[in-house]
Amino acid sequence: MTASHSSSHAKPKRRAITHKGPLDWKVLLAWMAEDNLITVKEGERVAQRFAAGDSAQHPLVRLGGMGLKRADTGSALELEQLTEWLAAHVGLPYLRIDPLKVDVARVSEVMSINYAERRKCLPVQVGLNDITIATCEPLDVAWLDEILAHTKKTVRIVVSSPLDLQRYRTEFYTLAKSVRDANKKTGDSVAHNFEQLVELGKTNRQLDANDQGIIQVVDWLWQYAFDQRSSDIHLEPRREMGAIRFRIDGVLHTVYQVPLSVMQAMTARIKLLGRMDVVERRRPLDGRIKTRNPSGDEVEMRLSTMPTAFGEKMVMRIFDPDNTVKSLDALGFAASEQQVWEQLVSRPHGIVLVTGPTGSGKTTTLYSTLKRLATDEVNVCTIEDPIEMIEPSFNQTQVQSNIDLGFAEGVRALMRQDPDIIMVGEIRDLETAEMAIQSALTGHLVFSTLHTNDAVSAITRLTDIGVAPYLISATVIGVLAQRLVRTLCSACKQADDSLSPETLATAIKPWRMNGTLRPYKPVGCLECRMTGFKGRVGLYELLPISEGMRAAMNPTVDMAKLRQVSAQEGLRPLRLSGVMKVAEGLTTLDEVLRNTPQWEG
Repeated sequence: MTASHSSSHAKPKRRAITHKGPLDWKVLLAWMAEDNLITVKEGERVAQRFAAGDSAQHPLVRLGGMGLKRADTGSALELEQLTEWLAAHVGLPYLRIDPLKVDVARVSEVMSINYAERRKCLPVQVGLNDITIATCEPLDVAWLDEILAHTKKTVRIVVSSPLDLQRYRTEFYTLAKSVRDANKKTGDSVAHNFEQLVELGKTNRQLDANDQGIIQVVDWLWQYAFDQRSSDIHLEPRREMGAIRFRIDGVLHTVYQVPLSVMQAMTARIKLLGRMDVVERRRPLDGRIKTRNPSGDEVEMRLSTMPTAFGEKMVMRIFDPDNTVKSLDALGFAASEQQVWEQLVSRPHGIVLVTGPTGSGKTTTLYSTLKRLATDEVNVCTIEDPIEMIEPSFNQTQVQSNIDLGFAEGVRALMRQDPDIIMVGEIRDLETAEMAIQSALTGHLVFSTLHTNDAVSAITRLTDIGVAPYLISATVIGVLAQRLVRTLCSACKQADDSLSPETLATAIKPWRMNGTLRPYKPVGCLECRMTGFKGRVGLYELLPISEGMRAAMNPTVDMAKLRQVSAQEGLRPLRLSGVMKVAEGLTTLDEVLRNTPQWEG
């Protein structure tokens, strides 16, 4: 039996252990006293409670529910802390199982679920020459020789939580069985190479999207994505296998691989639920699904398919209400930005633009703002392509190019709907821009988006598409440019000595910032899957259109003058907003530099 480094902790020292076989509470209490983990008084209290009756629970689980405190630090001794301590005591690595890093199909080939349950273990990694097996009974491994003989590979033992083992045993083996069953039923007769792609759409053959195995795999996929805080699910057919990937905090992670026939059946199942044409595979399709997350809350998903060389690729964008509508503080607005933004969106009429590339959080900002404005006294109408998330307090309209209902036509129709606030998904052309301007001139508050690098560029973008400078000056009241950066994991981040407070203070000049500057760096732990980051936060560049800015737009838009005036009036660029987040210990300088444009003022 060998050991591998499976966590960020140093390799524990092996000690002489005389106990063999399953653990019991008496043995664990004796070891805890030996390590001075708990006081004698605490040990006596636990012994009295345990002596009162037997339990089918693993002793670690029972101890974890006792509300114990470490004798030295007073910190809680819950199940994870006790499991980590046990691993160190017996001289084995501790592993908190990360399901994203487990190849479920290969795990199920090592041993059956009945064998894993009986031996209280679970394979978690299968390499060419070795296997890692997690257990909560590190001194009851008489089965080790059987696995060595069966696999002909080196076996490494790690210690994991009994509850994690129980949960993932069920999930992994159920998923693997569902994929195997689905693969047998769907078969591999459907061609996936490029030459036969065109023929795919001509056949009337429909895979059994209602097969129980496919239903189980799709249900698992969604619940798993919600549990992992995924924003997008990708089903990507490849030459040999289909890849399932999740986007978490802006980064894609490969989760699982399935046979191509299974992936096609999964795609057919999801298209069926999304009321999409299951047979049509030659052209891109869009759809929408409503489901529920593990906590029972309703979640919407936007579906998009695209034909590729090896089959139909599907992306599911997840719109969790908890993540789509947030407070300004939760979005990352500074106190001063919140105040200015509140003033802008409280104006009775005018145009407010939100700019940034795809995936920068524009939709979340707009939905969160409109949700606050959508009271019973006002009529909020939107024209979107597509509708990102159904919001009962808005009147939402979907762009439909096949019936000549574009943004411009939609705004023209909305003007006859007695609106107070209008949101135009994007200003793409002169006609849409002119309709937005007409709405603002006739007393409506209009929100829209543009794809520009910074706030000042939004003004020149309008002139580029043909809007007259005097109309921009008369209607645009503010521009918000934004980006998203990953936030450091609070559980493992460490002070960054290489980035001194003086360096950050110099970077912030000529702008001033009150408070202590505390830069941190990512480390990586089990909570963040060793990435060092968990979650994202917004960076904002808010430009209210002042009289000085309006003067720089007449008779023509002077870009240099606009930047000069905005700097004089205290515009905080995106990069500076990011540096301030670095100074607050929320993110890193590398993240900020990678996601923000260089300030040109």
